[in-house]
Amino acid sequence: QVQVVESGGGLVQAGGSLRLSCTASGSMFAINAMGWYRQAPGNQRELVAAITRGERTNYADSVKGRFTISRDNAKNTVYLQMNSLKPEDTAVYYCNVQAAYTFWGQGTQVTVSS
Repeated sequence: QVQVVESGGGLVQAGGSLRLSCTASGSMFAINAMGWYRQAPGNQRELVAAITRGERTNYADSVKGRFTISRDNAKNTVYLQMNSLKPEDTAVYYCNVQAAYTFWGQGTQVTVSS
């Protein structure tokens, strides 16, 4: 079985920062890309940021310059440092792990108050 566990969500004021973490464990083949998606009420799930095993990164335009994705391959862990948060960043954030199959975490709520 594969487990994908996120942590680090919460409530923060606009302009603040949060750091999300996600660790994958269990029986899986080598992890390729890891990433973060988010879904706000009434919206579709969208890509926030992704990082390959070779640490090539991809960001949504709306978060470029504010969010930074990184990973620790030895720990099967991916991080998302979120700075200068805005109310429109409020959403449930999901970790995505791409190995032989695609795995998702349960989601962590991020709420940014104005």
